[in-house]
Amino acid sequence: MTPPQSLSDSRANAARWIATAGWAIILLAAGAAALPLISSAQGALVIGAMLILAGLVEASAALLRRQTRKLALLAGAITVVAGLLFSADQATKFAPALIIVAAWLFLRGATLAIASALEYGSVRLWVGLAAVADLFLAFLLAIGLSAALLVISLFGATEPMVARFAWILAISFVATGLMLLEVASCARREDA
Repeated sequence: MTPPQSLSDSRANAARWIATAGWAIILLAAGAAALPLISSAQGALVIGAMLILAGLVEASAALLRRQTRKLALLAGAITVVAGLLFSADQATKFAPALIIVAAWLFLRGATLAIASALEYGSVRLWVGLAAVADLFLAFLLAIGLSAALLVISLFGATEPMVARFAWILAISFVATGLMLLEVASCARREDA
C-alpha cells in the first residue's frame, strides 16, 4: 500500500529541505575554514553569525524530522546560544571564545550521543559520528586550553591557534552537514 500522494509529497519536500540544510551547513564549514583570513576584530561577530545561522538551519531541519526531533532541536538551540554569546560581546578575547566553543561542542556532542541511541539504521551511525566528532573536538580544545591561555596571555592569539580553531569549527559543521544529508537520504528512501 502506498501512502497518499500528499503525504508522499510532504515527505519528499521535507527530505529536500533537510538535504538543503545539510549542504548549507557544509558551506558554512568552508567559511569557518577561511576564518584566519578575517581580521581578529571582526572574528567574534563572524563566528557568532555562523553559529547562529548553523543553529537556525539545523533547528529548522529538526522540525521536519520524525525521530529525535526534540533532541535535534536542542542541538540547534545550543548552537544558536553559542552564537549569541559570541555576538553579544564584540570584545570577546580568544580564551573565552575557546571556552564557549569547547562548551558548545561538549553539550552538542552529548545531545547527539543521546539522540544516536534513540535512532536506528544508518541515521544512528551518522548521528553517532557527529556526536563523536563534537566530543572529540571538545576534548582537544579542553586539553589545549591551558597551554592556549598561557600563550594568549603572553603573545595574544597566534595565527596557528586561530587556524586550528577555524578547522575545529569547520570539522564540526561538516559532521553536522553530512549527518543531515544522511537523514534526508533516509527520508527519501521511506517514500520509495
